[in-house]
Amino acid sequence: MASAGDALALPDLAAIRAAQRRITALVHRTPVLTSASVDADVGASLHFKGEHLQKIGAFKARGACNAVFSLDDAEAARGVVTHSSGNHGAALAYAAARRGIPAWVVMPENAPAVKQANVRRFGAQVRLCAPTVAARESACAEVARECGATLIHPFDDPRVIAGQGTAALELVEDLPELDAVIAPCGGGGLLSGTAIAVRAVAPRMQVFGAEPANADDAARSFASGRVETLAPTTTIADGLRTTLSPRTLAALRAGVEGIVTCSEDAIVAAMRMLFERMKQVVEPSGAVPLACLLEHRARFAGLRIGVVLSGGNVGLDRLCWQHA
Repeated sequence: MASAGDALALPDLAAIRAAQRRITALVHRTPVLTSASVDADVGASLHFKGEHLQKIGAFKARGACNAVFSLDDAEAARGVVTHSSGNHGAALAYAAARRGIPAWVVMPENAPAVKQANVRRFGAQVRLCAPTVAARESACAEVARECGATLIHPFDDPRVIAGQGTAALELVEDLPELDAVIAPCGGGGLLSGTAIAVRAVAPRMQVFGAEPANADDAARSFASGRVETLAPTTTIADGLRTTLSPRTLAALRAGVEGIVTCSEDAIVAAMRMLFERMKQVVEPSGAVPLACLLEHRARFAGLRIGVVLSGGNVGLDRLCWQHA
């Protein structure tokens, strides 16, 4: 496994397969869902990888479990810390609980209540901070100094990326005839792992990233070749309000065909479509790939596409289409 200390180190297929073996007993092998009605609207054959049905309600359980169970006993005993808007924090809390070690999660004070509750439910200590990257990193560093905890970054860690890549590995194992795979992109951990896994086992398949037009830093970074900053944004896809790292940008530039964007209205429409037609509760970030397919029908017409539904942690008391 590549060292987390090397800023550009990435896992290879062997590391993703090792992660798959390491976490098999800790996570679900999620189902692949289909809908003839959705296919007809999009004009393509869609195969939804149901990571919203994963432990803690998101794919993040994969990367967190791989990272936590990769630690040696001495490191693990001191605990782990991370910063997260929600899903990675809950995943780290879950993984730490399974290993029997302490966990601290730094969360922005505007993180959705459902995600804060999810983190606390698994026994982690939550520290709230200002909703900026600098505030998150400062609070994590303070916990590390105080407690000796190991930082498990939400996406800028080869162990986390390897774990996230296991979702795509399962998808391609189940459906080797796919033409393409599309996954959401925030910090790029999931998309990096997806690209590495898919390119290694099925090089003819294309890999696409999906993100909101209101938070299009990954698309801009992919085009420019350098990490572009993300200005304050109003997207409902709160899990994707994250900037790439040099590590994840390198993975995307090496293995992703392109990154497509979508409107806020399309995200709402995609969530509603998944709920009404497939009876699946998917959070805004998880619905972004379908939203992109809905708005770019011509580009994907007739293809067999694997679509990663990355998470389902949405507060049902505030469904986003209630006032749409």
